[in-house]
Amino acid sequence: MNKNYYAILMAGGVGSRFWPVSTADFPKQFHDMLGTGETLIQKTFSRLSQLIPKENILILTNESYNDIILEQLPQVKQDQIILEPAMRNTAPCILYASLKIKKLNPDAVMVVAPSDHWIEDEMQFVSNLQNAFNFCEMQDTLMTLGILPTFPNTGYGYIEFDKLDSRPIKKVVQFREKPDYATARKFVQSRNYLWNAGIFIWSVQSVLKAFEKYQPEMFSQFMDGYEAYNTPSEKEYIKENYPKAENISIDYAVMEKAQNVFVQPATFDWNDLGTWGSLYDKLPKDEQENAVVNASVFLENASNNIIRTEGKKLVVIDGLKDFIVVDKNDVLLIYPKSKEQDIKAVVAKLKKD
Repeated sequence: MNKNYYAILMAGGVGSRFWPVSTADFPKQFHDMLGTGETLIQKTFSRLSQLIPKENILILTNESYNDIILEQLPQVKQDQIILEPAMRNTAPCILYASLKIKKLNPDAVMVVAPSDHWIEDEMQFVSNLQNAFNFCEMQDTLMTLGILPTFPNTGYGYIEFDKLDSRPIKKVVQFREKPDYATARKFVQSRNYLWNAGIFIWSVQSVLKAFEKYQPEMFSQFMDGYEAYNTPSEKEYIKENYPKAENISIDYAVMEKAQNVFVQPATFDWNDLGTWGSLYDKLPKDEQENAVVNASVFLENASNNIIRTEGKKLVVIDGLKDFIVVDKNDVLLIYPKSKEQDIKAVVAKLKKD
């Protein structure tokens, strides 16, 4: 394996649309959402370690998830876990991790990947990632993997690439925000838009140069602690200074400003597993298109539902269509699939009450 290959595994999200299974104390990346016997973070770590040395995979997460990660990934050492003392979106944590990697290996190329995505064809993923690493080793490039849209999804951001670019890796024209349905339909029909999967590849030199150019204040703030990184005094510096960083995503901070951004259209099936509906799409179904995880079921006049319990609880349903039915400890969720985006708001309201 190439010792210059690194990964930043993003594992700090709460995944509130997967409530009641995903909670702030134990979010979705630490659950076996698909009923495969592996949690999402375990599957992601295993996939990345096919190309990247295990010791070069750094995990970015919240302090409160440290023990869960050590339990679920026993092959990971404590110094591979980068703990955020405050929630500050993706730009500050990527900058912080990149400076730590630079100090370890100034020749590093890295992938930044979420810990909770579903990728079926892992061989194709590894092949795409290898191509991206090769490209970024040779050029000063910020790169992303884009997903060929299969329908006009309004829940994803899109990447517009140059229609005339016939190369396999294409120049990005612009990033587009989550569109309404009519706009998403135009994007899909135009055939030069990809879903933004939030998977980034670059050399450590390229990404730090971009931060220095487009986020000089943030770059200076984190560079001030460079001597402390990977030493016992790092924790104290980060605890004091990290909360001062701007709360901004890597897309807004760097990717949308930079001129050297390229995209590789991915050749693997992908799903961000952001909602119960997206999980439903990837699960096997019965003859009535019901997807069942863990539960034993007796179903009459029931179709297009997702049903999940913690153990093998018997669930009896009659006359239900297009619903989410989830049983977890002292919570039972019965909710229309068409309103799944509202679950996040329900969780927020329950917290207030």
